[in-house]
Amino acid sequence: MRRPSQRARIAAVLARLRTAQKILVTAHARPDGDALGAALALGGLLRGQGLRVQVALDRAEVGAVAVLEGVETLTPTAQADATADLLVALDSGSLDRLPEPLQSLAGRIPTVNIDHHPTNTCFGVLNWIEPEASSVGEMIWMLARQAGWKLDRPIAEALWVAVVTDTGRFAYESTRPATLRCAADLLRHDVRSAWLNDELYGQFALKVLRLRQRAYDSLETWCDGRVTVVSLTFNDFAATGCDQSDDEDVIEIPRAVRGSLLALYLYETDNARKVTRLSIRTRPPLDAIVLATRFGGGGHVRSAGCSLPGALPQARQALRTAVEAWLAE
Repeated sequence: MRRPSQRARIAAVLARLRTAQKILVTAHARPDGDALGAALALGGLLRGQGLRVQVALDRAEVGAVAVLEGVETLTPTAQADATADLLVALDSGSLDRLPEPLQSLAGRIPTVNIDHHPTNTCFGVLNWIEPEASSVGEMIWMLARQAGWKLDRPIAEALWVAVVTDTGRFAYESTRPATLRCAADLLRHDVRSAWLNDELYGQFALKVLRLRQRAYDSLETWCDGRVTVVSLTFNDFAATGCDQSDDEDVIEIPRAVRGSLLALYLYETDNARKVTRLSIRTRPPLDAIVLATRFGGGGHVRSAGCSLPGALPQARQALRTAVEAWLAE
């Protein structure tokens, strides 16, 4: 069966949005720049059309991208409107990536699933998945253009942050001509690109730098330098006064080692130490999805993630065994 055109896919999403009375917008837990930026932008665009919208994400889980205007209007996920007649899930490859209080709502409220992960499980009643899009922010820009909705500076800045963070400031392979056309259009709306760049990449709280110092101290290599690894324990976060929202770009530490084809970042999520999270970055010819799916995760070819059972030492050993077997193949 032939896939509908991109224009038809967007039209189907717009039809759902326009007929809803109350819309609940959310994105994956611990929202990054793409998730938060896309959610704030879509919320603003829909309100501009006179629609009733609530954007539900947990402010405490947002890191440096909290500089975006509109973050103060976020509704805590535990207080999300359960009477909404449409849920829009952004940048979430599967249902279990949504904030926990909203996972049950997604089973009861018709859900529009907007995402760019090729491993998306299509959990919505309507699924708009664009694996070639650089970001969900770029997809929301396409949606607004087709609908004829006007952008203002806060919406454009939210989309700018979404695109910039998910493309590594236009350095990743996901940057396409369409991505740069999107970026050029956003700049027409007085986006404070230099200020945002400084806020996101130029200045950090001292505690964040101390957390990164611990990550640097943990740096190790496997497989003759082809694999580089950093790890942070729950105690590392506690000792520096940080939480998981403060660890953005820690994965860039192992990725920066010359000769690394596979960069790994392991971190404990809570004091119970029942689960260890894993972030994965790859260079050709390795595919991050292959490793992530071995542990029930997913993502992109160059960037993926998953969870491993157990505390960090056990998770690291299980991961090393899997990585060595994978590379031996």
